[in-house]
Amino acid sequence: MLHIYYGNGKGKTTAAVGLSVRACGAGLKAAFFQFLKNGSSSEISILRSMKNIEVICCEECNKFTFQMNDAEKQNVERCHNEMLKKAADMLENKSVQLIVLDEFIDAYNKKLIDTELADVFIKNCADKCEIVMTGRMPTDELKKQAAYLTEMTAVKHPFEKGITARKGIEY
Repeated sequence: MLHIYYGNGKGKTTAAVGLSVRACGAGLKAAFFQFLKNGSSSEISILRSMKNIEVICCEECNKFTFQMNDAEKQNVERCHNEMLKKAADMLENKSVQLIVLDEFIDAYNKKLIDTELADVFIKNCADKCEIVMTGRMPTDELKKQAAYLTEMTAVKHPFEKGITARKGIEY
């Protein structure tokens, strides 16, 4: 089944991490892919310490996309395509029961992934295992395919008062 956690509010990645921990606690095998992130977020170290979970990040992604030049964007896209191919292999081989594609929706919308490859993955994924996708604005088609659709809405956030992201809370 396809789960989508989306919106402009905090908690999308946090929810995906929580589901990963729950699945591993139940003895399931999981893969946690982070698109548009290089693996430096605080949750990654604890996920990597769990025996039933494989963590894959895009180490090429060291900046916000608006700060990247064309060559950097191409490197990130190449990395994301490799990650998606690995997720597809895991899906096909049934080697995991949960695949998390964190920030996948934003990578897709920014065209930092082969969208044709992604569309095939999405079309083929729903009945093979639990898939979680996070990001801000999924397409209407993606929303239709989801079995779980959870919108995180920002009502109030410390950033509005000039408080920057805090380690262990926002990253």
